[in-house]
Amino acid sequence: MTALATIHVGLKQLGISGDDARDLYERMAGERSLRAMTPAQHQSVIGELRRLGFRATSQGSRKRLEGKYVPKLQALWIAGYNLGLIRNKDDAALLAFVKRQTGLDHTRFLRYGDDATRAIEALKKWIARDGGVDWSTSRHLPAWSQANGYRIAGAQHRRLIAFGQLSPSQSLDEWLGNLGYKKAREMSHSGWIPVMNQMGAMIRRAQVVGPDRPEVRSAK
Repeated sequence: MTALATIHVGLKQLGISGDDARDLYERMAGERSLRAMTPAQHQSVIGELRRLGFRATSQGSRKRLEGKYVPKLQALWIAGYNLGLIRNKDDAALLAFVKRQTGLDHTRFLRYGDDATRAIEALKKWIARDGGVDWSTSRHLPAWSQANGYRIAGAQHRRLIAFGQLSPSQSLDEWLGNLGYKKAREMSHSGWIPVMNQMGAMIRRAQVVGPDRPEVRSAK
């Protein structure tokens, strides 16, 4: 696979597109277009995508999940991974977890609304309780502050402070600005993805992982 193809695959896997992709290019290579970059700059972009969680897989080596509710379930599962609640972000671990919590086979909760809702709510309750994510809504708050990316990143920010990785005096916006990201109120849906992945890597480094640590913490 060429460097350009690898970048496009990585962006798609991470859900980064449009201006958010161009912002990443500029942050890593000083250019907003892949065509304007040197091969070395392409490799810098690839390195950043890998740091943010991109993993190249051989085509056809693993069957992709299919179903109307797959994206929502996968997004919540990755949120749990980036909050340090789970060790295995693979789809197989997601399917096993949801089946344990709901008793539903994946052929149902990936396709049927009522069953999918049970699976989604089980994940959200667990992430709220153990990860500190506030899913509550209010018509009195601005829309950007109720975006899932902001909610999850806010919980990650609090966990990093608790782990001693960030100063309590450093706001989320200050941290974002120091790393070249947009302010929270300016962030798009896909713009939060590299932020959450980067903070997730920081959380996982801060955690002490013992040999007997369970693959996922209890969600009961």
